[in-house]
Parts: sequence; C-alpha cells; structure tokens
Amino acid sequence: PVLDTEDAWVSVEGPVSIVELALEQKRIHYPLVEHQFVLCTILYAIMRLSLKGVKPLSLFDSKGKNAFFKDLTSIQLLPSGDMDPNVLSIRQQFLLKVVSAAVQTLCSSQKDREVSEEDYFPFEKGKNWPTLAADLAQYLQISEDLVRRHYVCELYSYGMDHLGEE
Repeated sequence: PVLDTEDAWVSVEGPVSIVELALEQKRIHYPLVEHQFVLCTILYAIMRLSLKGVKPLSLFDSKGKNAFFKDLTSIQLLPSGDMDPNVLSIRQQFLLKVVSAAVQTLCSSQKDREVSEEDYFPFEKGKNWPTLAADLAQYLQISEDLVRRHYVCELYSYGMDHLGEE
C-alpha cells in the first residue's frame, strides 16, 4: 500500500511508526493459524469439560503434528484430504466424548438446581459445546450429522426430550 505523508512529518526523528513496522512484518500462512486454532479449541474442550484419557496430538497425523512447531509465516505441508482411518476414528471418538461430557455437565447441573447453561459456564455466555463440536468436525473431517445425532441421543438419554426434539 502507498502511504502518503505530509512534508512536516518527513523530517521527524524518532522511532519507526507502527504502520511502517506492520508493513515490514512477514505475512502469516493462514491455514497454519487455523490449524493452531483447532488444537487450541481441542485443548480448551479437554480442560473445560475435564475429559480424561485424551491425547490431543493423537488427533493429528505426522504432517499435522510437525506443523505445530513451525513459524506461522512459513508455508507448511498440512494434512491433505486423505486421512488414516485410525486417526479419523480417534477424532470421531473425541468429538462424541465432548458432546457427551457437555450434555452430562449441563444435565447434572440442572438436576442439582434449576441452572441454565450460561449460569454453569459464566465466562462462556453463548458457548454451546455441542455446536462447537459440530463446527470442529468440519476441520477434523468428521461428519457433522454424526455429531448432531449423537447430541440428540444424549439429550434423550438424559431425559431432556424437549431439547432433543428441537
């Protein structure tokens, strides 16, 4: 981009402007940032829902694991469309665990007392874990419908038929 400056500012001495510093920065590789975001979301879900026995890096193949330790400005080989069926199975199990844990947490808190999901997760207003799992399914190459069906089955199994019908 062309930055026009007034003549009075040309002779000014001092540190480089923040605009010039920003323009000198290398461009990031957005798919790599997206890949990091998926890992952060997975880690947050594991922590927030207290999931046991989940190994986050097992949800990625060797290319995906290697990409985590590279500079965000470098162009890395990211996982392609063809995935190992074992990795896909582990991913599917993880997403179903997230949905089950979210429904269990919500239902157990509502049985103790009448509490909404927003009250139970006060810092996460509007965060719907099953929806987040369905969104994450797109990145992890798992069928969203499978996650949504599991969510409905979990709602029915915990006696929340009115939500399951919706």
